[in-house]
Amino acid sequence: QVTLVESGGGLVQAGGSLRLSCLANRKIFNEFTMAWHRQAPGKERELVATITSGSSTNYADSVKGRFTVSRDKAKNTVYLQMNSLKPGDTAVYYCEGQGYWGQGTQVTVSS
Repeated sequence: QVTLVESGGGLVQAGGSLRLSCLANRKIFNEFTMAWHRQAPGKERELVATITSGSSTNYADSVKGRFTVSRDKAKNTVYLQMNSLKPGDTAVYYCEGQGYWGQGTQVTVSS
């Protein structure tokens, strides 16, 4: 069974930082492009960042310069470092790869 498990969400004040982790249970995910998405209440899901197997990255304009996606293949883990957080970043954050999704982790940024 393929699983992705996110962790690291929580409540933080505006301007603070969080690091999300996405642990895959199979090494095959190291060969995939992985993505972080988010969905805020009442809003459509938004693609936040992607990272290829070769660690090339792309970001939504809304997070460029504040978020950094990375991966550690030895740990089958993808990270999302989020700095200078804003209340508008409040959402459930999901890890996704090859159509497989994690359960999501809540990020709440207070003003």
